[in-house]
Amino acid sequence: MEADGLEWLVVPMHQLVSWGAAGAMVFGGVVPYIPQYRDIKRTQNAEGFSTYVCLVLLVANILRILFWFGRHFESPLLWQSIIMIITMLLMLKLCTEVRVSNELNIKRRSFSAADSKDEEIKAPPKRSYLDFDLNYFWHWSKFTDYVQCVLTFTGVTGYITYLSLDSFLFVETLGFLAVFTEAMLGVPQLYRNYQNRSTDGMSVKMVLMWTSGDTFKTVYFILNQAPFQFSICGLLQVFVDMAILLQVYFYSYYPQKPASHAAHPASTKAL
Repeated sequence: MEADGLEWLVVPMHQLVSWGAAGAMVFGGVVPYIPQYRDIKRTQNAEGFSTYVCLVLLVANILRILFWFGRHFESPLLWQSIIMIITMLLMLKLCTEVRVSNELNIKRRSFSAADSKDEEIKAPPKRSYLDFDLNYFWHWSKFTDYVQCVLTFTGVTGYITYLSLDSFLFVETLGFLAVFTEAMLGVPQLYRNYQNRSTDGMSVKMVLMWTSGDTFKTVYFILNQAPFQFSICGLLQVFVDMAILLQVYFYSYYPQKPASHAAHPASTKAL
């Protein structure tokens, strides 16, 4: 009788916890990018953030959505992908605007230093997705070029998926590629930090949130018996996050170059 009396409390609590976990899965993935977005907005310098992180997440989440059509998984994971795609497009828009603005300011300062004020200040050369120049891939001058690239990728992969949905091997491979690509999320940032010999300009809060979020997500995958690809690649993602945190410690206590150079807004180095 006592157990029956407590059931009215246990069942709603269990439902509330389930809703909370689902909400954390849907929106938790975008939270780490809020401090990075605010830092870029405040400093008007996107040098420390690799936009290839956006590329990795866009590809991973588009593939995950396509995987859903071949093998349905939990709805929160599907909504997480949709929210993440929107977030990465907003990050790309800000980074592109800041980078193009900084390039123009550098041009103006160079003319001023050369006492060439009477000469026309030309805008930096425009780089377009339609130029098909691999040297400037994912380093274009307009946000619309990134949107065109994303739409093209979605259209091509969507059409291939539509033709191959009956193939078990294709669907499982698609699912693996989706989560493996996402597991490589931190690699561009890891390489950017290695190139700069510094983590200046990168939000440490973002990486800490990556680590906690990826740990929660991996546990969620295991407890909810998500497709095995999700759990394996979740663990890999946590290891990459830990490697970036080690870079933060190493470059803080053993600086490889002056910090002012690493954070210099004049640098337009890509990746």
